[in-house]
Amino acid sequence: MADINFNKTRFTTSAPYLHSLPPDQGMEIAFAGRSNAGKSSALNALVNRKSLAKTSGQPGKTQHINLFEVEPGLRIADLPGYGYAKVPPREKKRWEQEMTKYILQRNCLKGLVLLMDIRHPLTDLDRAMIDLAVRGDREIHFILSKADKVKANARKKTLVEMNNKLRGLTVPWSIQTLSSVKKEGVKELKQHMEFWYSEGFDD
Repeated sequence: MADINFNKTRFTTSAPYLHSLPPDQGMEIAFAGRSNAGKSSALNALVNRKSLAKTSGQPGKTQHINLFEVEPGLRIADLPGYGYAKVPPREKKRWEQEMTKYILQRNCLKGLVLLMDIRHPLTDLDRAMIDLAVRGDREIHFILSKADKVKANARKKTLVEMNNKLRGLTVPWSIQTLSSVKKEGVKELKQHMEFWYSEGFDD
């Protein structure tokens, strides 16, 4: 499979419910993470655009499953951020229900790109998302985001610690650091996503 030009990625759909999504065909890679993990910034760095995925000073702004088409049949799903306390309980419950159904039932979902702030990785909510991904037999690519916020030695130390903590996972997984501000790690993220997308053509 030829290299993918992520710069041509375009927004297609915003769906509040699983049944509102387009047909369950092709391949999707979902971005997930806490509301303040830098998920939208990572998506924008990936596609080399400032505002394809909406960023905000107010966490929890992404309330729907937002789909972006990378190439025909290849999509990115931006899932609602989790863990934001000011979201009304009823809305929070809906998010949780729809994300659970999406991860467990969406056949075209290849895997999760799970973002965690490198300064606060593997929270209880992150662990719950990992457990859900394992239940759905989804591969996980972990991103330790906001890597520019810590020194190089701290980045390496956290990466080693996370590798040790995640060692027992029963689904394929990988991990990297990323700085959306400095664009460090973006090439590695692109390469992993290209690998996932190409796997779909080999099935």
